[in-house]
Order: sequence, then C-alpha cells, then structure tokens
Amino acid sequence: MTIVNERAAPVSAVSDLFELTRAQTLSLVSPLNDEDMGLQSMEDASPPKWHLAHTTWFFEEFILKPSLPGYQPKDDRFAVLFNSYYVQAGPRHTRSKRGLLSRPTVQEVLSYRAHVEDALREGLTRNAFTLEDTRLEELITLGCHHEMQHQELLVTDLLHAFSYNPLLPVYRDPKPVEVASTRFETWTSHDGGLVEIGHDGDGFAYDCEGPRHKVWLDPYRLSDRPVTNGEWLAFMEDGGYASQTLWLMDGWAAREKNGWDSPLYWWRQDDGWWTYTLQGPRPVDPAAPVVHVSYYEAEAFARWAGHRLPTEAEWEAAAETTAIEGNFLETGALIPLGRQPGLWGDVWQWTSSAFSPYPGFTPPEGAIGEYNGKFMVNQMVLRGGSCATPKRQMRTSYRTFFYPHQRWQMLGLRLAADQ
Repeated sequence: MTIVNERAAPVSAVSDLFELTRAQTLSLVSPLNDEDMGLQSMEDASPPKWHLAHTTWFFEEFILKPSLPGYQPKDDRFAVLFNSYYVQAGPRHTRSKRGLLSRPTVQEVLSYRAHVEDALREGLTRNAFTLEDTRLEELITLGCHHEMQHQELLVTDLLHAFSYNPLLPVYRDPKPVEVASTRFETWTSHDGGLVEIGHDGDGFAYDCEGPRHKVWLDPYRLSDRPVTNGEWLAFMEDGGYASQTLWLMDGWAAREKNGWDSPLYWWRQDDGWWTYTLQGPRPVDPAAPVVHVSYYEAEAFARWAGHRLPTEAEWEAAAETTAIEGNFLETGALIPLGRQPGLWGDVWQWTSSAFSPYPGFTPPEGAIGEYNGKFMVNQMVLRGGSCATPKRQMRTSYRTFFYPHQRWQMLGLRLAADQ
C-alpha cells in the first residue's frame, strides 16, 4: 500500500487539495480485491466501495449539479444509493443494507469517480461554475475534508469487517514497528482561568467548531501521553471489568450486554494478550497506547486510576501552543506507536464533554447544514486525531464525536486531574 505523503505535493490551491485527497483515497483501497470492497460488518460501518461512491456523490450533489451548467450525472440512481443522511438532498438507500449493493460494480464506482473528477476539473479550467470563486473554493475544501473523514472510516470499517474472518487477513504487510519503550507518566500543569476555545476563523473548520467563545477553567493537569496497554492490563488484572462501582450505570449495562472484558480485538493466546490490527495479529505491546475502548471503559479506567477524563476545553487550551506532530495516517503504520509524548495522533482521546453546540452556534442553511448540527445529542467529544486520521485535517479546534458505547474507531484516552 502506498500512502500519499503530505510533503509529496504541497497544497497551494484548492484544486491541488482535491487531487491530493482523491489520490489518497484510491491509494487506501489499492490493496483490496473486489470481495473486500463490498464488506459491511455492522450498521455503523460501510463497505469501502460505498465510501468511494459517497465521497464522489458529495461533490456531485453539492457542487456539480447546482452550479455547473450542462453537467450530466453518470447515473441518476446513484443519488439515492450514495446519499448518507442528508434528508434535504432526497431519499436514501437503507444504511444497514449498503453491503448488499453488489451493483454497481467496483469498476462502475471507479468510473463514477472519474466522471465527477473530470467534470470538476473541466469546470475549474473553463471557469464555468455559477458560484462565486470564494464559495466554490469553500465547497470544494469542505468536500475534501469530508473525504478525509471517510478515509479514516474506510480503514477502520475495513478492520472491523476483517476481524470477523478467521484467517485474520492482513491489509498492510506487517513490518517491524518501532514503538516507545515503557516510560513513567509525567504531567503538565495548566493555570486555567478565562480562556477562549473554538475556531478563530482562519482557514477551514467545520461548523461545529465555532463560534469561538470564552470558557472558565480551574487549574488542572494533563498526562503527557495517552494511557498505555500496560496500564490497561493492570486495570484488567485488578478486576476493572468486574467492579461495578467503577462504572456509570449505562456503561455497566453496556459491559454486561456485550460481554466486555478487554478492548475490542483483544484475545488471550499462549499465556499472553494478542490484538488484531490492520497489520494482522500482533502481541499486545505494553508501551503502546491502548485503543478501541469505549467512553464507558475510559471513564471507568479514569475512576480506577484516581483521576478523570479532561474536558474538551481543557484539552484545547493545552493544545493551543503545541505543534501538530504525531502518528497520523500519512505515517503508514495504521497502529498506535507511542513514540513520543504529546497531545496529537496515535489515538483519539475521549473527553468528558458532550457533543453539543457552542454558544451562538447556527448551522448553515440547506442540506449542508445537516453535516453536524443534527448529531449534537447523546454523543461525546474526542480530541487529537489518530493513526488513521489524515494530518492535514487536524487543527486545535477540531472535535470529533462518537456514541459512548462505540469502540471500532481508533479510540483511546488521556488522564486529567485537578491541580
């Protein structure tokens, strides 16, 4: 598998970003065969083929159809098949049945991608779009960042699907991976006070990242690294999964219902713990960050450790002055490494903050406004990006969100404490 490196083609214009993003997605599916491309293991996940088509539909639906005169869709039926949740964009194919779409074929989906790409390129070359340049650039940029999100979903959805195969398929050929040696946890201290968080208006951001607003923080401390597998093993050995007093009521119910006794993809073998990864099966590395744990598990661990999860405001205030460096998609490892301390990369970090609108939030009008706003309930915020997140997506204000029971993404945690 070839990962498109961020340095390989500096993004100097929106068309460059478009080309780089589209090439990255094709690179991610290059190791797959046609059978792989149709796998859907659960309703929360989608087949790789569907990700290819949906990200193409986004450019077609929101840019080409409304603003490129004379544009002709390749197949009008694709508007239904590859719409995800945009009610205002029309009817949608049932989400749980995406894996049943043997037609269109992989080659037809690739042809659909080429059709849309060619139309967008031609429109830009001829300056034929009816939108003002600024608005056109905004929509293409949004489409690219939307596709980057689906790049992460594509590989994590594939990992979940492959995990059901007793052959334990390898997506990326395993190779020696340098991980951090076990080191003692240290803490950074933060004064708190009245701080500002949220996007400041410079560059791209999703609507849910603003408006920028003031938040009061009491003095606090943050661990300088995510929780490791070794620390999680200690939690397990101390009865963490059996101690009901450590768990939120909903969390304990989820643990009982699902039979959780370890992170997702872990199993016991030869007197040790193993895990399944995109590099195939590997022994659990005690020094690497723990991954594939739910909010409920993270919260129980923090309680067991005598600490807590950070709020998203605490995390963002601490990250304001840090460089965005770490193990992201472009590294190519696709597993947490734990090579260096810091706030970024390896695993998304659960916070104690609910995904809710910031003060003054107003979603954009039209179907685009459905991107984030209607999901602002019953989900928790995570920060920092992961080994499956494109680095160019990251910024201090970026907030992703998942339901507290979900585990199939690259989800981990970092501890916080009061001063």
